[in-house]
Amino acid sequence: MKKIVTIAAAAAALTSAFAAPAFAQEAQSPWLVRVRAVNISPDNKSDPVGGTGASDRLTVSSKTIPEIDISYFFTPNIATELILTYPQKHDVRLDGQNIGTFKHLPPTLLLQYHFTPESRFSPYIGAGINYTRISNVDVLGGSAQLDNHSFGGALQAGFDVKIDKHWLVNFDIKKVQIRSDVMVGGTKISTVKIDPWLIGVGVGYRF
Repeated sequence: MKKIVTIAAAAAALTSAFAAPAFAQEAQSPWLVRVRAVNISPDNKSDPVGGTGASDRLTVSSKTIPEIDISYFFTPNIATELILTYPQKHDVRLDGQNIGTFKHLPPTLLLQYHFTPESRFSPYIGAGINYTRISNVDVLGGSAQLDNHSFGGALQAGFDVKIDKHWLVNFDIKKVQIRSDVMVGGTKISTVKIDPWLIGVGVGYRF
């Protein structure tokens, strides 16, 4: 009987030894998905058209879009985040007059540092790269062209507020570099410097 009790105790200890890491791994899942509503607010610091007066500048409209991002935590403090949406349509204006539209798809990859990952309030900062695909350009009746691609840097700051083990509320702000030359008849007439601020709020789920 004593031997059976000893074996049972050893088996229980062995089971606990394997179960504890499994529970810890579940509690510290590396995957986090957030869904945000994001306001795109372009800086609109484009070069004057054709080198003319400072008022003759192209501007791009602001808008609010849905965004989804997928984060993977290499450690409790260090994570990478991929930000995704669908192609967004913007109006282009010259001196306040609408002169056309274009679409852009701006996936962004960031490396983040989370300061207090175990706390309910968890701020973070990030830096990375943005790639923007520009398409469906219809500016100046189709006579103007934009670059198809834009590469630029991205900076980020934000915080998560944990509701429970899985759910959280998120606030996030990013500065992204998006630029394109504007060509008419093969001649460059301006460089559109969108360089938007992206201000978002949303919810997240840690698996």
